[in-house]
Amino acid sequence: GLVFPDWAYKAESSPGSRQIQLWHFILELLQQEEFRHVIAWQQGEYGEFVIKDPEEVARLWGRRKCKPQMNYDKLSRALRYYYNKRILHKTKGKRFTYKFNFSKLIFLRCPL
Repeated sequence: GLVFPDWAYKAESSPGSRQIQLWHFILELLQQEEFRHVIAWQQGEYGEFVIKDPEEVARLWGRRKCKPQMNYDKLSRALRYYYNKRILHKTKGKRFTYKFNFSKLIFLRCPL
């Protein structure tokens, strides 16, 4: 499995925290065995993950953020916001598949 730096597990990702960003929440889900049926890393592709159950991921995100009306359309809009920031991008030709740019995430968390 992938190993993340300590900052990927810090307090902002603690259960009940509404301050968490979507990319961090996705990393959190990807690290937990119990969510493998809804979201999982793609084998052999570093940083690439597939959302197996988009509506369930949206529901979990909505519950975390106290936004019960959350759906995949809204969640995917939030994901697209990260494209310009180069935090992640959509994998062409694969439905519900995205890839993290870990070097950008590390830079965002640990500026020089």
